[in-house]
Amino acid sequence: MLWVKTLHIVFVVSWFAGLFYLPRIYVNLAQNPNEAVQTCLLGMARRLYRFTSKLAVLAILFGLWLFLGFKLGQGQAWMHAKLFLVLVVVAYHLACGRLLKNFEAGRNTRSHRYYRWFNEAPVILLLVIVALVVVRPF
Repeated sequence: MLWVKTLHIVFVVSWFAGLFYLPRIYVNLAQNPNEAVQTCLLGMARRLYRFTSKLAVLAILFGLWLFLGFKLGQGQAWMHAKLFLVLVVVAYHLACGRLLKNFEAGRNTRSHRYYRWFNEAPVILLLVIVALVVVRPF
């Protein structure tokens, strides 16, 4: 079980690293209209989103293995709250993909300030999720 937990943590950390960086690329895309810069940043964003999606799948699979296979946290309120927030993180991840498609199609309507605020969401989510797992407040 400890190896599964280790792999879950490593893939979650890696997934969040991508979720921290991808909106930063969006900030730069929204700020810089230069076509060469846009092309470069879109390529970076595309590759990062694809790679981060694979990490997300692995993080979730190892998490499900812990939850279903080892019954870790089942029936405990903190785990239900954590699972709900994981669904919110998945929704955020998918929203990042939708924003990427908008940038690729030239349909971005948001400013760099919006993306700076959008970038704060995964930080807050990670903080709350880690607190739920470590502190187990309920």
